[in-house]
Amino acid sequence: MIWKLKPNLEVINAFNKNTMVEHLDIQITEIGDDYIKASMPVDHRTKQPMGLLHGGASVALSESIGSVASWLVAGDPTKSVVGIEINANHLRSAKDGRVHSVTRPIRLGRTLHVWNTEIFDEGENLVCVSRLTVMVKG
Repeated sequence: MIWKLKPNLEVINAFNKNTMVEHLDIQITEIGDDYIKASMPVDHRTKQPMGLLHGGASVALSESIGSVASWLVAGDPTKSVVGIEINANHLRSAKDGRVHSVTRPIRLGRTLHVWNTEIFDEGENLVCVSRLTVMVKG
């Protein structure tokens, strides 16, 4: 297991209260030994004007979950984690329902973490692949 802080879904989802994560209804659904799964609706909050999932919403999902993952790996609640670079390849559109993501580490250093997030639609089609670099400060 890579987590230095014990993962607790209820606590982590509550931690996101009054943030963009709550506003977009991003829910962490599972935490395994080396991954985090989450979901987000494709609705009026996350669609662009043409009715498709907004690429920025996919990036928000990726950065939000990768940051939580880095916080759990850092193991010190007094440390802050900040995204310093993110990219995303939008491979397919989603129009409704919920998308779900799987976030796994690519590299876990002392002060830099790199995360890969894959986002899928309800038909298990790959919608987006994103890579996030996080700096651990403090």
